[in-house]
Amino acid sequence: MPTVFDEEKQKKQLDDLHREEEEQLVQMLAESKYGMPYVDLARLGVDNEGLRAISEKDARDLKVGPFKLSGKNLYIAILSPTKDLLTKITEEVSRKNLVPIFYMASHTSINKIWERYKEISMAEGSKAGGVDISADILRDTAKNIEKMQDIEKLITEAMEGTQTHKISHVLEIILAGAIAIKASDIHIESEKDRGRLRLRLDGVLQDVMFFNHEVYHLLNSRIKLISGMKLTSTVAQDGRFSIEEGAEELSIRSSMIPGAYGESIVMRILDPKSIQVNLEDMGIEPFLFTTIQEEISKPNGLILITGPTGSGKTTTLYAFLRKIYSPEIKIITIEDPIEYHLTGVTQTQTNEEKGYTFLEGLRSALRQDPDVVMVGEIRDAETAKIAIESALTGHMVFSTLHTNNAAGVIPRLIDLEVNPKILVSALSLSIAQRLVRKLCPVCKKEKIPDERESKIMKVMTDSIKEEGKDLSRYNIDPNAAFKLYAAVGCEKCNMTGYKGRIGIFEAIKTDEAIEKIIPQNPSEREIKKISKAQGILSMRQDGMVKIINGITSFEEVQSVVDLTEE
Repeated sequence: MPTVFDEEKQKKQLDDLHREEEEQLVQMLAESKYGMPYVDLARLGVDNEGLRAISEKDARDLKVGPFKLSGKNLYIAILSPTKDLLTKITEEVSRKNLVPIFYMASHTSINKIWERYKEISMAEGSKAGGVDISADILRDTAKNIEKMQDIEKLITEAMEGTQTHKISHVLEIILAGAIAIKASDIHIESEKDRGRLRLRLDGVLQDVMFFNHEVYHLLNSRIKLISGMKLTSTVAQDGRFSIEEGAEELSIRSSMIPGAYGESIVMRILDPKSIQVNLEDMGIEPFLFTTIQEEISKPNGLILITGPTGSGKTTTLYAFLRKIYSPEIKIITIEDPIEYHLTGVTQTQTNEEKGYTFLEGLRSALRQDPDVVMVGEIRDAETAKIAIESALTGHMVFSTLHTNNAAGVIPRLIDLEVNPKILVSALSLSIAQRLVRKLCPVCKKEKIPDERESKIMKVMTDSIKEEGKDLSRYNIDPNAAFKLYAAVGCEKCNMTGYKGRIGIFEAIKTDEAIEKIIPQNPSEREIKKISKAQGILSMRQDGMVKIINGITSFEEVQSVVDLTEE
């Protein structure tokens, strides 16, 4: 068969090669000749806030490109850094009360920045006095917010006031309030004859207030503007912006989808502090904690965490990495997205458009000879196979999988065409987790369990004893009457009765008994039955221990685990 010459493909390959050579040359010149940091903007986003600090005409004339504004720091990519040019830009930028931070970049990177000016040109017309989300204003606003009702009060006052940039102030109050009360998401929705604002607090959405459609449309435009979305588009789109919060940077991921009466807006607050939880503070019972500590410290193996979206799997993986981190080992992560930057860890982010998937990321990571690899999620057979092979060839692999419980990990991997005989040697530990809200320590009150609750609690504590686990090890007196605690609600917990969240866990070690049945393609029920002898609490049992200890309520555990299951 004759060879078909694909001119387009050949041209693309040459362009890619030239681009790679240019990036390498610029990087070398930046470090050796100019002593300046280098940036490749093909791998980074361009921030609309930064673009507005220098006009397109000035940027093109000076052959520079502002790509990020963080607090008062303006990050500027520059083609050829002469002394006169750097002095001129510094003087110009200083007049705007900003501090320039220079990076050397290639023509490709600078062109990418210039191209982005097109997107904000139409937005300039509706720009209401600048689109900065000032960290100072947010901090000052947050001082007046202690509970959810304060947000409604401040928004109402702002809308009644005579302030020129009213809607900017309203958005600042919403963001400051959400951050102050530690909400994870902001939801702004359009209903038939009004707009609705809700905040997700400890995993549960709470109504904050309602407002007219005019306010909704103004907020919609404002959020699109600062998130780098197209103002006139009503198709689903995503964007992002950042806020400096002290030494930390909060990343806000915005998402819009069309609805019956307008777009549904969700802003997800990626707060680095919310994910910086130590392994010791996650609510893992002592016996399982010791087991996890032993397994994650081993030189190789595969540890998988399962649970639905929003069950804290990423937080647990980060806690593992922080626990084992040492300058002597190489750790690489493949994430979607990178939610928190870990010191001393090489973190990479997937990019479907550029073909950098979890699979490609794992293949690339293994070429760097890491000791530990964290893969955000195992989604397909190919990724599963390479993760298993990595665990067998001297790497410790952490990842997540979508199954309902720990016993479902083995059947799911076999379903993903992993050879059961190889799985035996690779899989070290399967962990399942859920998040439950913790009762507010200020207002929770003791209550007598009803007949159904008493019955379930007795069945559960009996099962713990039958499996040879000592109740006193979990701070439970086997001879005392059961007591429960109920949520009440006070100002400290925004009248919800709950403050903060804690994990409930179960795990299955791949011990000798489990190893024997894996080649027989066992069912979840068989795996559960054999694992009872390992001495680790099931999720239902762990939830019951936390109920009896007054950490959470019966209703909370029941909302994430079936307590009546045999």
